Amino acid sequence: MTALNNETDYDRMRVAQWRAGRARMPGLSRRGLLRLTAAGGLALAAAGTATPAASAAGPIVKPLPPELFEVYGSNAETRWEAMRGQGYLTPVDRFFVRDHTSTPVLDAAAWRLKLFGDGLRGGPVEFSYRDLRALPSETITAFIECAGNGRSFFTSQQGQAVGGTAWKLGAVGVARWRGVRLATVLARAGLSRDAVDVLPEGLDADYLASGVNLGKVRRPLPVAKALEDVLLAYEMNGRPLLPDHGFPVRLVVPSWAGIASIKWLGRIEVSATPLVSPWSTQFYRLLGPDYPAEGTLVTEQVVKSAFELPWGATLVAGQRQVLRGRSWSGHGRIRHVEVSTDGVTWQPAKPIGPALDRGWLRWEFPWRPREAGSYTLRARATDITGARQPEVAPYNTQGYLFGAVIRHPVTVGAA
Repeated sequence: MTALNNETDYDRMRVAQWRAGRARMPGLSRRGLLRLTAAGGLALAAAGTATPAASAAGPIVKPLPPELFEVYGSNAETRWEAMRGQGYLTPVDRFFVRDHTSTPVLDAAAWRLKLFGDGLRGGPVEFSYRDLRALPSETITAFIECAGNGRSFFTSQQGQAVGGTAWKLGAVGVARWRGVRLATVLARAGLSRDAVDVLPEGLDADYLASGVNLGKVRRPLPVAKALEDVLLAYEMNGRPLLPDHGFPVRLVVPSWAGIASIKWLGRIEVSATPLVSPWSTQFYRLLGPDYPAEGTLVTEQVVKSAFELPWGATLVAGQRQVLRGRSWSGHGRIRHVEVSTDGVTWQPAKPIGPALDRGWLRWEFPWRPREAGSYTLRARATDITGARQPEVAPYNTQGYLFGAVIRHPVTVGAA
């Protein structure tokens, strides 16, 4: 059984095995694979052309009031001003939505999770929704974040053209997830000592890219990570999942890229052979002049900070303001946050509550702008590993992992 549980190390090994012909890509025919290879080789830069192969109930089911969300087709990001005063967790009504196709509406009573493959000691095993809820449960607090969160700032701050949805900073949310450990389910299914990878697969519509039907959204995990801390979640903030957030059951894969947390989970292949998928070889790879030709897998998120304040907010000169915000990192908890209101000096922000390893740190900063005019607010965080937000984010063509300090404009009017 592989000891890999670090996403970067795992990718390096699997890419090498894939190129050497020692890893499988389930769910894609040889003809489809050849068409993908002709379209772009190992890493397809044209992922933005993908479309759903079939319609569903969505694209998004839950209400999307404009004071809470900015909407991009089948995706919706949280407005940060809507988080002010909301406590530590992101309320479900304002949790962002990231779909590859459209939201399916599924019947929990008819739903089944099927585990199969040569990494199991016996044959295929099925679990119903009731079966899962009868197993020992666990609750974790963790953020899930789209790999492209902050993408628009490559263009607006750095003048660089990138592909993909033009997220600002609202494609992230922290929730309290309750469910069953994947390790528990694998043990019940009869995990073999020979198993190396698991391949979770969603039940949303098939996905098309460059005219090729790639099938269901799926992305492999090494068995070591699957046994470590992965959750089959059926509740979010104390209530059953909403359809847009993966009802009836979704994966929550702490600290890994958001694409790993497959929604609407339906099948898990357990394999004694290394596995890859289009979502690890074609998509979610860092491409560009500073990366190898096959790209580098998008893995854990970088450090970010956001003000709970409208973009271009208007404040009043001479009045005391309390600027509030949140900072988070895929590397672990936030150590401290600094704020600049003049673009030159940095001062510490005051923490509000705890900084959790898989969550974020809330903070506040008092400010009394003396004069009317235009100002640019900046916040930068440093995490427990010492990683601090830079002034410029490394460029990649698809705009992943933007972690530079955001320049947040405000206008201060006369009293």
